Parts: sequence; C-alpha cells; structure tokens
Amino acid sequence: MDTARRRRLTRAAYRITKRGMDLGGAVVALGMTAPALAVVASCIALTMGRPVLFSQTRPGYRGRPFTIRKFRTMRSLRAGEKLVADDGLRMTRLGRFLRATSLDELPTLLSVVTGDMSLVGPRPLLMSYLERYSVEQARRHLVKPGITGWAQIHGRNDVSWEDKLAMDVWYVDNASLLLDVKILVKTVAKVARREGVTRAGTSTTVEFMGSDGEKGSVR
Repeated sequence: MDTARRRRLTRAAYRITKRGMDLGGAVVALGMTAPALAVVASCIALTMGRPVLFSQTRPGYRGRPFTIRKFRTMRSLRAGEKLVADDGLRMTRLGRFLRATSLDELPTLLSVVTGDMSLVGPRPLLMSYLERYSVEQARRHLVKPGITGWAQIHGRNDVSWEDKLAMDVWYVDNASLLLDVKILVKTVAKVARREGVTRAGTSTTVEFMGSDGEKGSVR
C-alpha cells in the first residue's frame, strides 16, 4: 500500500472514530447534565426572562452556516449598543457565573449530536469574521468547529487573536484521537480553575478585526 493511500485510510478511520466519540460523548454528557440544564434554564427564565437560549448563526465545516445555541448570559441589545464591543455592559451576574463555569456551553452538545460540531475543534466564531481571515487563518475551517480546542487549553480568551487562530490551524494539521483526548482532559482542569475566561482588560474578549495579508476562504 502506498503512503498516500495509507494516509487517506488513516484520516478516514480518524473521522469515523471521532464521530463515534462525539456522538457517544455528547449523548452521555447530556444525560448526566440534564438536572443542571433544568436548573440553569429556570434561573435564566427567572432573572432574564425568555428565551433562555441564545441562538446565532456561526460558520461550521468549510464555513457552512449552522445555528449554535447556548444559555443566555447577556441581556438584549439596547439602542446604540454594539455586538461584542458592549458585551461587558450586557453581561448579567448570573451570566458571568455561567461563563466562568462554562455551564452556558451545555446546549452546544446538541450541535455535536446533529453533527454540526465536534467535541474538539476550533471554536465557531462570527460569520462576519470569514472575510477577515488570512489565507492561512481560513484553514481553521477545514475541520468541524468544537466545544473546546487546542486554543482553549492554551489561554482561551486571554491570548491574542493571531496566536489563537495560529493554534486553531496547528490543530487542523495535527489532529488525532490521542490529541483530542488530551484536549478534553485538560479542558476539565481549565474549567475547574476558571482560567482564560476573559481577556485582560475586557469582560469577555475583543472583536477580531482581521490580519494583514491576502484574505482567504475555504468555502
């Protein structure tokens, strides 16, 4: 068997096994966290009203749009406020707790079940960022987006956009089941220590405005 064919078979086996791990892991996690889902939903409904879920279109594999759902952590936009720039003003006390503990991410497990996301992969960002990526940065969409990823265990929001996107591309080039398991284990430790939830000097993170160089797309 030639090297190229061996690589294709290895990649195919990885994709199939990864999908099985994603589906099994997400179903089990949803079952185990069902009580927490109910409690969080009730708290949001009582303090912020309905809807309890935040829905937004995000780019998935090869930039294809899908709808991501998380628990609400912010009040609605008011006149004159901007998405991302005014996130800190809109974040509620309950929302800060949900962000710090990553409980707001629990509904994204549904996107893993449907196949739009993976447990591990580059985080799905905003659709508006697609046209701002460099050719190299756009390669982050060559795999499914994930709930956690290489960048999340190396700083999460407390790193520069350039470093974060470079780590996403590194994951694309080095993805393996062993690496995925390593990321999942380290994610648990990061969440327990509440590290990297925000970027220094901000309440969440800053908007990605693009990098120098030729722009690219993987669509």
